[in-house]
Amino acid sequence: MESTVAAAAAAGSFPVFLLLSLGTLVAALLGAAHRLGLLNRLMHKVDKASIRHGGESVAAVLRAHGVRFVFTLVGGHISPLLVACEKLGIRVVDTRHEVTAVFAADAVARLAGTVGVAAVTAGPGLTNTVTAVKNAQVAQSPVLLLGGAASTLLQKRGALQAIDQMSLFRPLCKFCASVRRVRDIAPTLRAAMAAAQSGTPGPVFVELPLDVLYPYYMVQKEMVPAQAPKGLVGRAVFWYLENCLANIFAGAWEPQPEGPLPLDIPLASPGEVQRCVEVLSRAKKPLLLLGSQALLPPTPATRLRAAVEALGVPCFLGGMARGLLGKNHPLHIRQNRGAALKKADVVVLAGAVCDFRLSYGRALSRKSRIIVVNRNRADMLLNSDIFWKPQEAVQGDVGSFMLKLVEGLQGQTWAPDWVEELREADQQKELTFREKAAMPVGQHLNPVRVLQAVEEVLPDNALLVVDGGDFVATAAYLVQPRGPLRWLDPGAFGTLGVGAGFALGAKLCCPDMEVWCLFGDGAFGYSLIEFDTFVRHKIPVMALVGNDAGWTQISREQVPRLGSNVACGLAFTDYHKAAMGLGARGLLLSGVDKDQVVDILRAGQQQCRDGHPVVVNILIGRTDFRDGSISV
Repeated sequence: MESTVAAAAAAGSFPVFLLLSLGTLVAALLGAAHRLGLLNRLMHKVDKASIRHGGESVAAVLRAHGVRFVFTLVGGHISPLLVACEKLGIRVVDTRHEVTAVFAADAVARLAGTVGVAAVTAGPGLTNTVTAVKNAQVAQSPVLLLGGAASTLLQKRGALQAIDQMSLFRPLCKFCASVRRVRDIAPTLRAAMAAAQSGTPGPVFVELPLDVLYPYYMVQKEMVPAQAPKGLVGRAVFWYLENCLANIFAGAWEPQPEGPLPLDIPLASPGEVQRCVEVLSRAKKPLLLLGSQALLPPTPATRLRAAVEALGVPCFLGGMARGLLGKNHPLHIRQNRGAALKKADVVVLAGAVCDFRLSYGRALSRKSRIIVVNRNRADMLLNSDIFWKPQEAVQGDVGSFMLKLVEGLQGQTWAPDWVEELREADQQKELTFREKAAMPVGQHLNPVRVLQAVEEVLPDNALLVVDGGDFVATAAYLVQPRGPLRWLDPGAFGTLGVGAGFALGAKLCCPDMEVWCLFGDGAFGYSLIEFDTFVRHKIPVMALVGNDAGWTQISREQVPRLGSNVACGLAFTDYHKAAMGLGARGLLLSGVDKDQVVDILRAGQQQCRDGHPVVVNILIGRTDFRDGSISV
């Protein structure tokens, strides 16, 4: 009896086992088919006769997003996308170093309010961009970096210039993706460009391997043998390679959306705005600090300026907000920020961050009520656990917040004596500047006097690019931007070498403006070779090099503290002659020209207006203007 029951149980379990085995086998086969792309190819066809290539898809998406310039240093990995951009009317501007290409894209992003685009070749081409990409991350600039790569099948197999590029850029970029199929180019680029501009803006990276960019017949020639081998293993490998090729190009030319995706921009809630309105309405000595985020889209600079003027609160402007109110505006306070912050009873940090620029928050008075607004929560609350506490912290777009804040404070006025007190302190500080300009220096020209002459000559349509240490930091006190989005500096990362790239992007983006670059002589070493770029592309910019033969911002501290000028010394190099050797115009300003500074600057300006890039090599002495400043 027991054996009969056991036999019946065994007979009943066999179909179940068989079904489970078949199900497992089917699942395994389906999984293998999916991994090999066989299921995908049932939905997408391969057009083996097409001569189109992936670079055309890249160019089409860029054009649909309004991209006008692609900055590059050419390499075989990326040639198809450069050729396609040219055909679609996107101007391809090649530089002499990849870092310059990314700096130029950064400038376009800041000035045009869109995504700046740079494309560089694989391996060392990409590693050369790391500093500029990090600078864009810290400055919160929406930059798209397109990078070439070795063919998909040759990665990690010792191919030329093949490295793990994704691991390199993930810490630097908001979005990183490596495209593996031609039909994925458009959706990947659309997602990348939306990510670059959403939330806190920043750089994004898209890797484009060779076999994704070149046409089918070229990739086939490189990837698949002309004839199938005879052996079983050889035939299997041949089939695998053909299958990989088919997966790359399956559905490559099917119509796809190319235009922009919606952006995710955080906005302050009505309740948050109302609480800030109530705090500010009770202020007696309010103060506004505007940072770079205030100039981000979607709020136009003109509307933001009108809002700040309607608010009537005295303000300090930093970063990209410099120049927002134009020259000599009564609400714009330029000097003695530390003293003003200690006296203010309400401070609005609108895109300003409590990092080293505000002494990590120690510049704020503990008696002041602080309103802080920023798209980035970490920046918004930086060091608030140590040196300062916000009364109202609003995570949202700064420009939109300012418009709503002013709307809620309509009719509110503040006693004029507070602004007058701050302006009087401003005027006293500027008197000391005039005194320092009149002081003799050991040799050559007084840099303070030179920069006062620059301020005198600078036209209303000037756009200032600054790149340097001591000379540029002095200029920040003395030379005023003429309007909004007329000042480009590296930002909080303090990167040297941005000058040529920023000037290139600025002049292309704003051709009707005069681009004036203020360089320290140390920083100019990074940019000199790009005057070849300016000449080749007919980009007239005006470069003023404050040449004091040294890394003066460093030696100013190093010598008195450590007793040595080691590694701080340079020479009074003939930078103007070097620029002339590259085809630019060069002028020299030295101590013998002290009564002709304005005339020589105007002569250089005229040559620039005639279409030539110009370098004015200005030999300067050293003053105590910035004694006590820090460089760490």
